[in-house]
Amino acid sequence: MEIKKSKEKYDVIIVGSGAAGGITTKILTDAGLKVALIEAGPYFDPADPEQQTQFKPTWASPRRGSSVTRRFGDFHMSYGDWKVDGEPYSSVEDTDFMWWRSRMLGGRTNHWGRIASRLGPKDFKCKDFYDLDENWPITYEDIKPYYDKLDKLIGVFGTKENLPNDPDGFFLPPPKPRLHELYYIKGAKKSGINVIPSRLSVLTKRINNQRGICMFCGQCERSCSVYACFSSSSSLVIPSLKGGLVDLYTDSMVRKVNTDNNGIATGVSFINKKNGKEYSIKSKVVVLGASSCSSARILLNSKSNEHPNGLGNSSGLIGKYLQDTVGTSKQIFVPELMNRKTYNEDGVGGAHVYTPWWLHDKKLDFPIGYHIETSYRNLGMPQFGIGGYIPNDFNKFFGLRVGGYGEQIRKDVKKYWGSTIALESRGGAIPDINNYCEIDGNKKDKYGIPVLKFNYKWADTEYNQAKHAQDIYEELAHNMNGIMIGDKPGKDQNYGISTPGSIIHEVGTTRMGNNPNTSVVNKYERLHDVDNVYVVDAGPFVFKGDKNPTWTIMALAWRTSDHIISELKRQNL
Repeated sequence: MEIKKSKEKYDVIIVGSGAAGGITTKILTDAGLKVALIEAGPYFDPADPEQQTQFKPTWASPRRGSSVTRRFGDFHMSYGDWKVDGEPYSSVEDTDFMWWRSRMLGGRTNHWGRIASRLGPKDFKCKDFYDLDENWPITYEDIKPYYDKLDKLIGVFGTKENLPNDPDGFFLPPPKPRLHELYYIKGAKKSGINVIPSRLSVLTKRINNQRGICMFCGQCERSCSVYACFSSSSSLVIPSLKGGLVDLYTDSMVRKVNTDNNGIATGVSFINKKNGKEYSIKSKVVVLGASSCSSARILLNSKSNEHPNGLGNSSGLIGKYLQDTVGTSKQIFVPELMNRKTYNEDGVGGAHVYTPWWLHDKKLDFPIGYHIETSYRNLGMPQFGIGGYIPNDFNKFFGLRVGGYGEQIRKDVKKYWGSTIALESRGGAIPDINNYCEIDGNKKDKYGIPVLKFNYKWADTEYNQAKHAQDIYEELAHNMNGIMIGDKPGKDQNYGISTPGSIIHEVGTTRMGNNPNTSVVNKYERLHDVDNVYVVDAGPFVFKGDKNPTWTIMALAWRTSDHIISELKRQNL
């Protein structure tokens, strides 16, 4: 295949336009650097009426919004999910790993839950507190200034709580709890379980003239047309494009990072998905922010004489220590909420309250805790089969007549709608060198690029964590005078533990550390082996605890961007 080469040389090439790529693009262009931003999917702006799904009623879909064309319903804003046409991946025989890809400008930030939690001091010192294999090479205090700047730039609501491992930030006013959340709070208090306002990146107060304020439509997963909830496309990339320092390459699949005879990166090669041709562009610096597994794939496919095992892989650790969040869930039916009064309590597109980990000092049979998230769609417009809601399931549960249409099904919807509370635990996974992704030597995608193969197993202590969460759900159901829907999952069902990858929080494939023999990047997310290549997605995570990774991805990427600017000024790159 002929490779079309560009004569222009950029200061920086950034691969991926999600959380990592978006903030890196903003910080580097604000400093005056010329950037090429490469995105595997098309251009996307949630304010574009042709692309917008926000506010569309269920009857605008021939399937009433069900999961046929998109995994979480027809209006869910992700181009792609655990399966992408022409882009397969594989797993070893005893592994069932689910890898989500969102192919569009802004990536997963168009549909994420907007949970903007910080890692705590214990999470960075995970060896000391949880007896894991390594601490991060940085501390909470190293990254705190970047968390603070993120809060102020992008916005996050919440309250100051002074908790030991859930640091406070600069918060906007949180929305009030909804009725079902008040039931949860009441039930949790009976067991001495703390419940606090959620910390979500949704604007409840104006922070600039470019973004609107949340109108409480409850549809954050559709991406916000007034930019009130954060997505990288609307809040970072689109504003940066107006400065004239970004060349945006959409529908472009990066094949590899190119290097010279000395093993130094010179740029990247990518496939234009529209015409199938391969292109090569040059830069002083290459930044990978394509997601932890995608960046690992690019590095492993970037083999050369100087880097025979893949770029930056002299340690053999690229792809290793893969982690996803440990999850398990349960729905609770609360009879007191049947036939409830209907009023507008849509709120934001996420829970207004949650439970941070509360048993820090208790000796348990698992080392890492979890937090509990609650449901939020209690009185939103019903989408058939979405959110676990099918009225006949309740009739069957109560031994009532199943079936019907017209007036009967309208009565059933009215009777049960809003009477359930979903509880979901999100817990820390144990970093394990035996959980990894690697290149599958026998399979390529439709662009001719070798794909990933996954190997992943939960540890016994992670099953114990899921069991503990299910026991807590049972206790909370009793406290709320509720009933757990369905049987409580036991050991034979692995306590309902999530399939690896299904929580969409994969981290850890290009581990950060001070020792080049036991890590891939240094404390500034720069490859130990190649001075002008950085990885700014979740790959460098040593450990993430029970926290959602997005806020830490961006804080680290901002810190790395400052480092790149400094190194370029010193002519070290």
